[in-house]
Amino acid sequence: MCTTPQQTPADEEEGLLAELKPRGSARLYGSAGCETWSVCFSEDGSLFAWSLGHGTVSLLPWPLPCLPHGEGPADSPGKTLQCEHTVWGMAFGPRLASQARAAEHCGAAKQLLLATGLNNGVIKVWLVSTGKLLFNLTGHESVVRDLVFAQNGSLTLVSASRDKSLRVWDLAKKGTPSHVLTGPKNWVFKCCVSPDSSMIASVCNLDTKAYLWSMRSYTFIRNLKYDHERTMISCDFSMDGGLLVIGSFHSATGWWLDLWDPYTADKLTTVEDCDICVYRNDNLLTALSFSPVTLQLAFKDYRALQIWDMEQDKLVLEADHNRVSGLCCAFHPQGSAVATGCRDGHVKFWRVPLLVPSLQHLCRTALRYSVSTFQVRALPLPKKILEFLTYRNISKTKILRCSEHYS
Repeated sequence: MCTTPQQTPADEEEGLLAELKPRGSARLYGSAGCETWSVCFSEDGSLFAWSLGHGTVSLLPWPLPCLPHGEGPADSPGKTLQCEHTVWGMAFGPRLASQARAAEHCGAAKQLLLATGLNNGVIKVWLVSTGKLLFNLTGHESVVRDLVFAQNGSLTLVSASRDKSLRVWDLAKKGTPSHVLTGPKNWVFKCCVSPDSSMIASVCNLDTKAYLWSMRSYTFIRNLKYDHERTMISCDFSMDGGLLVIGSFHSATGWWLDLWDPYTADKLTTVEDCDICVYRNDNLLTALSFSPVTLQLAFKDYRALQIWDMEQDKLVLEADHNRVSGLCCAFHPQGSAVATGCRDGHVKFWRVPLLVPSLQHLCRTALRYSVSTFQVRALPLPKKILEFLTYRNISKTKILRCSEHYS
């Protein structure tokens, strides 16, 4: 089914920690069914879930048990889940905001679950400790494209589907009907939940707007609107919830990373692809993810995997120079590594440069986690401090030059 991960020599590609390869690789590159559409780490960072194509999910311990150089493949030391249909989305739950909250709310009482969203619209929920299927969630009428648990220690699961809807499930109450969120007129590609579990953001594949929903009332809040056609790819909240990044592209002009204030619907900055690269027009975005511990944003385009450190305003990693390979990316909960899933079923793990955040940023993060933009603006503080706390001090536009053209 799969091979044990093996370390790659340091001179092969800088920053590559390890690589997972499916044992039954497709005979042709890009053959349907073999893609790794989703990868994720458990909240404590001890497990890694890999959707390795053909309806199979592998659960592996982290750090990965690697063989010495030169040894051949061996059986995977983890568990294998047979989902029977293509797995598009995965999520571990429950999720918790910190280790302290994990000890307070979860302890050993709540067992770790893995939700898998399938091609036939079914969500299978598994007990990780045994690999046993607990139950199926039904209701979606098409592919379940994305899944995410709320970060408040509950078993609240949000699903996004090609049936143009989102559903909110309470897995703690067996048999309780899901809350259905409708309104989009296109496939819902991605969804994310704010760190304080108050908002859901979602994007559709062919749309000129993103959607914000209330997690408390299960109602629509507002759209974040664009003024021209684009293909929406993904969205994610920053670690403090003060920023929402939306990734999109147009086949004629390249990609954009837009940073929004989710509370006020203000677009704070637009990040564009390197303007010097000759193939910018066909360099399409495929995945993005905010680090759970720093202001680092990982994204995969046709050129490379890149990690942009917002606080230092520079690229700290540019790797995986394999065109059209990346389909998904996910940070380790400690921010020390990022995993990328590929179209040929492979997974690569990359070392993330560890940078010490400034004291200013740590203070902003602590405040913004529980305080909205409107509440911050009401504080009796100098204008420059308020601009910093609400991320109004970042530039309106940014061209992110690749390492080859950075000066």
